[in-house]
Parts: sequence; structure tokens; C-alpha cells
Amino acid sequence: MPDTAPRVSVVIPNYNYEKTLGKCLESVFAQTMRPYEVIVSDDASTDGSREVAARFPCRVVSAPHNRGVSAARNAGVAASTGDILFFVDSDAALAPDAIENAVRLLEENERYGCVHGIFAPEPLIDDGPVEWYRTLHTYYGRVRNLGPTVTAHFVAAAMPRHVFDEIGPFDENLRDMEDIEYSDRLSEKYEILLTDQVVMYHDEADRLLPLLREQYRRAQLLVPFAAAHRSRPGTLWLNSRTGVMAAAFTMATLPAPLLSRRLAALPLAGLAVFSAADPKLSRFVLKQRGAGFLGYFTAIHFAVNASIVAGAGVGALRSFANRGFGRPSKRTGSV
Repeated sequence: MPDTAPRVSVVIPNYNYEKTLGKCLESVFAQTMRPYEVIVSDDASTDGSREVAARFPCRVVSAPHNRGVSAARNAGVAASTGDILFFVDSDAALAPDAIENAVRLLEENERYGCVHGIFAPEPLIDDGPVEWYRTLHTYYGRVRNLGPTVTAHFVAAAMPRHVFDEIGPFDENLRDMEDIEYSDRLSEKYEILLTDQVVMYHDEADRLLPLLREQYRRAQLLVPFAAAHRSRPGTLWLNSRTGVMAAAFTMATLPAPLLSRRLAALPLAGLAVFSAADPKLSRFVLKQRGAGFLGYFTAIHFAVNASIVAGAGVGALRSFANRGFGRPSKRTGSV
């Protein structure tokens, strides 16, 4: 690259991702645009993550205790010196041209405060059908939202350092939905681009119960502050609104048959609406994995949406009982 090429600092937050960190780092050092520096910000891992990082020419910043992904990203930025920050999670591996394409897009439009990418339609590590469900759903959700958006996800995202310095650090009080809170601040001053020219392979959840618990936990923050973000034009939506509403209706009417046999049609109608809520997604899954997997996909997708509905309901109650629950802090200063 010419001497005038921007210096790219890759920041990798990590907590107990020994399984995938090596693949992540291999992909970073195989980029067509070699990064200026690579920083693994280890959030007090208890596995062999630091030993994995030691095999690569990167700098490891170690936290004395676990503080969450926001703090890990902030610590990585504080240790970096590049002109462009490229965030990649330690459970993701980049396509070879991801950094080069992101930098080019930032240079082509100085109004972009962040350029972030999509998931590949194949998992980083094939650990079974639950992982394939998550991978296909996430890929489809990103691809159908390509273009300008008000939502940034930092699984694989580039932003100029001066933008980060202006907007301020990630909110370290948030261990979930930190991307949404940061997006609200960022989109007030800059444009955000979701592009299929930045591609990553992601290691998704591969067991059903942990996946449902994760969705339930994250959904509790929807009502306190993320709901306002979701209502903005240009928001990145992964789940069909109709599908979420149909899942909520089905759950609410499950006791109906106990009152009268004639009411048994209500939850069945809800399930039917849910199954037909996103026909493009269904056709995509059918094309990718066949009719048998589509039935499995739909069942898991309902369970995920039901977990989201349950979590949002609990979050609404917690927010009503405690007005401070889930609220982001007001700190927006520089690291």
C-alpha cells in the first residue's frame, strides 16, 4: 500500500473465545490491506485466549476483571494509534478484502461515520442445526437491510478515529444493546452504511436453550430504550414485526382452549400467521437447506420470537417498577 494509505487499527474485544480467536486473527493478518496494528482487548478471559493471541504479532491488552464488551472495546481503542478503527469480534473471521473495502467506502464518502458488514450465509464453524438457523436468519436480515441505516453493529465495522473521538466511548454500563445506544449518538451526526462488501464468517450459538436465554435477556432492554431506536426510519430489523406480533398473540391465547374448545383455533391461527409472516425468508431458507430444514427453522424461529416477547414483557415491568432500569448513562466524553 502507498505511504498515504490510512493506518488501520484492528480492535478485537475478547472474553473466553479461545475456540475462534485464532481463526479471527488468521483472517485479520490475511487481509489484502494489512492493518497497521492489531489489538486484542482481553476482558479477563479464564480460558486459553491469551495463549492463542500470543501466536500472532498483535498486542494484547488485559483487563484485571471482566467488565463487558463495551469496556473491552474502549480499552482497545485507548491502546491504539491508527487513523481508522476496525472493530471485529473474536468469534468472527473476516473475508480477505473486508478491511480494504471498508476503508475505501469511508474514503469515498466523508459523511460516513461507520461502515459495517454482513454475515456470510455459512457458519464459521459448523456445530449443527441451531447454528445454521442463526446463521441463515442473521445473513438474511442483514442483506435485506443493505444501504444507509441508523443502526450500526460492531461485529465487523470501521470508523474514522476522529468520529469515535467526537462521539465518545461505548457506554460501559451496557453489556447488551450497546450497539443500539452507540448508534443513536452516532447517527445524530454521521451517516451509517450497511454493506455486503464487508463480509464476516460468524460462530453463532449452537445450542437451543442458551440461544433462547440470550434472546430473552437482550429483549429486556427493548422497552427501556431500544424501542425508541427501533421506531426510527432506517432501523435495521432482523425479525418481522408481523411475526413478533403473531408470536405474542399465540402465547397470549395458549390458555384459551382451557376455557372453551371453540377457542382452540386462536393459538393455531396465531401460529399460521407466524409461519406466513415472512415468505421471502421462508423461500430463502427453503432454497438454502430444503423443505425439511425449513420446518425445523420455523419452529426454532417461533421459539426465538416467543423468548423476545417474554423478555420484552419482563423488561417493561422492570422499567415500570424502576425508571432507571436499562437506561444508558449520559457519559459521552472521549476515552
